[in-house]
Amino acid sequence: MKDIIDIGFAEECEPWRLESRFFPSKIGGKPAWLDLQNIPNTEQLQCNYCKNPCIFLCQIYAPYEEDPKAFHRTIYVFICKNPDCCKENSNGNIKVLRSQLQRSNKFYPPDPPIEEKNWRTDIICDKWSKNCTICGIYSSSHCGKCKKVNYCCRMHQILDWKNGHKDVCGSENSTIYSQFLFPEYELVIERERYEPENKTDTSEQEMKTFQNLIESGQAGSLQTEKNVDSDLLQMASEIEDKTFLKFQKRVKSEPDQVIRYNRGGSPLYISSSHQPAEIPNCEICGEIRQFEFQVMPQLINYLKLEDVLNSIDWGILAIYTCKNSCIPQSKYVKEFAWKQDITKEIITQ
Repeated sequence: MKDIIDIGFAEECEPWRLESRFFPSKIGGKPAWLDLQNIPNTEQLQCNYCKNPCIFLCQIYAPYEEDPKAFHRTIYVFICKNPDCCKENSNGNIKVLRSQLQRSNKFYPPDPPIEEKNWRTDIICDKWSKNCTICGIYSSSHCGKCKKVNYCCRMHQILDWKNGHKDVCGSENSTIYSQFLFPEYELVIERERYEPENKTDTSEQEMKTFQNLIESGQAGSLQTEKNVDSDLLQMASEIEDKTFLKFQKRVKSEPDQVIRYNRGGSPLYISSSHQPAEIPNCEICGEIRQFEFQVMPQLINYLKLEDVLNSIDWGILAIYTCKNSCIPQSKYVKEFAWKQDITKEIITQ
């Protein structure tokens, strides 16, 4: 029996649909927090390398229907925007958090939300906690002059001051600095429709195109133009990586997918090298972590990075979560990401 896999696509939508009250799955912008009171701070989201807070990348609303303690459940992925922190096959620039709530909780009504713009607009994070005006995580300080704008760290305070706050400080106007964040999209989830191919055509030119992408540092994004839909059989022969062949064949029919969700299954690896031998157990309850979903390289195309060649990149980000989905005492509990890259060495094997 083949796996039942859900795949996610980035789609534009009205911003109000991506607020916490609607339990969204989303990409970019600020996080839509589930627990509105105990949101993460800089210590929980600090990059291992530069020590600055990682920026929100995406979140998936993924409740455990069979578990009352996880009636609402969301997984969050953050990444450091500093290109120097994006190290090959290393996950120190990535943070994953899990939050969950019972159906009866102090933030949301027990009935499903009504998809209307003016429905329960009182469900906002600012009512429960002070949030950084730049990135949306817990703020430990505020502007010393106007005392109205909050920041999670000094770096974000300086960033806000240089990009407009100094001109409105003390007035009723608030600074909005969205350029620092990734563009915001709804993450639309659909069931994968995959039929194995009977044959594969050959094309030396398409293989050459892929080699050029690797050499220029753009292979991680696996751009979806037709000339990048490579000759998979020829590529596998030249690169000697059957795993990449399998990856490309599987995503070819839906090349814009940015997420693959398969809780309890296995990642669709992009390379035969740097696959995990062991995933660390949950740090709260000691239960094993299981694969839940992966972030695909196609998502990079939607981030509108200024310098693609010298920026963050990945092959896949495989996200693992506590199999027991234990109750997080810290409200936002750390989970695990495995980062697997495409390297230039692939084509010289």
